[in-house]
Amino acid sequence: MAQKEEAAAPASQNGEDLEDLEDPEKLKELIELPPFEIVTGERLPVNFFKFQFRNVEYSSGRNKTFLCYVVEVQSKGGQVQASRGYLEDEHAAAHAEEAFFNTILPACDPALRYNVTWYVSSSPCAACADRIVRTLGKSKNLRLLILVGRLFMWEEPDVQAALRRLKEAGCRLRIMKPQDFEDVWQNFVEQEEGEAKAFEPWEDIQENFLYYEEKLADILK
Repeated sequence: MAQKEEAAAPASQNGEDLEDLEDPEKLKELIELPPFEIVTGERLPVNFFKFQFRNVEYSSGRNKTFLCYVVEVQSKGGQVQASRGYLEDEHAAAHAEEAFFNTILPACDPALRYNVTWYVSSSPCAACADRIVRTLGKSKNLRLLILVGRLFMWEEPDVQAALRRLKEAGCRLRIMKPQDFEDVWQNFVEQEEGEAKAFEPWEDIQENFLYYEEKLADILK
């Protein structure tokens, strides 16, 4: 069963005991963050991306949600203003999805159009899905696309029902393809100045994408 585990404490909240930046299963550069904190920024550290966004079937130790966002705001005159960044949570306070609507986009101006894209390490829990549904219901000028690396507790009936409510509310939900992970790498992950590295897909990235794509299709049909 693919899910985030919130029980046993790994060596770090951001990754397991890993040996180097090139191997996400052996990364040792671990960063402790204060508990119950919403962290925001423009680019996330490489080791966070390699561990938290990896689309593994069994997501042991990945007890956070990382949400990278792009917000495009279009005026009546057709001018578009875009902003981007990321949020991460500790899963014991406000989740990243809720934090986005509380801090990044607390209200939508009815005179503007909003196109929002999220790249999220895992799909929303039932409570966050319901918050998204309520927001979309109140903001008819908001369009939301959610691309997820993994499905969170996808075998649970309440989670499946919540994902279907997202679809019914007009939210577009899909699994991240290998190209989407590369987009996150290029646009949201810290790069060394003058030495940006190319994205290196992990061995089972395509296989796991197809696995989750099939599960999501079964849930939403």
